[in-house]
Amino acid sequence: MKKPPVELRDITFAYGAGELRRVVLREVDLSIAPGEIVLLTGPSGSGKTTLLTLIGALRAMQQGTARVLGQELAGASEAERVRLRRRIGFIFQNHNLLGFLTARQNVAMSMELDGGMTEAQRLRRAGEMLDAVGLSGHAEKPPAQLSGGQRQRVAVARALAGDPGLILADEPTAALDKVSGQEVVHLLRDLARGRGVPILLVTHDPRILDIADRIVAMEDGRIVQAETATAG
Repeated sequence: MKKPPVELRDITFAYGAGELRRVVLREVDLSIAPGEIVLLTGPSGSGKTTLLTLIGALRAMQQGTARVLGQELAGASEAERVRLRRRIGFIFQNHNLLGFLTARQNVAMSMELDGGMTEAQRLRRAGEMLDAVGLSGHAEKPPAQLSGGQRQRVAVARALAGDPGLILADEPTAALDKVSGQEVVHLLRDLARGRGVPILLVTHDPRILDIADRIVAMEDGRIVQAETATAG
């Protein structure tokens, strides 16, 4: 039986120390299966984004165990966490595109750490990914000439360009209107399912619940409810 790409056990995490110590995650258990789309919901301050950053190896673990794409993060070195981050596609609420680069160059930049690719190969791959997200006619445009939904599509293309084993998304539809938000999440669903890549998506947006295989609710640093959803 194939091991889950994400498997967390007894994750506890706190900010600060001494009297200022504030626990934000409390004994969290979570597994994500290959190709599964899991939405993480809950009120602000419930620990959703902190959990996402721990899974993405953006923060060092404190307590518990976390195996992500075969890498144990408890006790992992910075170099090990950097290597893992290169295998994860990140999508954030703010697309973080560089304004002085074209859409194609923004996507290609995500592959610069791949020493096995030439600049021409990176640009060609970036063009293919922009085609895949429906932006074939916009590859040479800077972000300022793209709509909000188109900019987020570039961010999706950038996250997928390196063939990640896992996609982590933090409020990717928060700044988008209803139509653009639906387009982006359904695009993510179709591309990820076609590649068998799991998605963990933090959201407050009730409009996108239909893409989920499972909805996990958090409150006060704990998972309080997990339910199977029927994806649309």
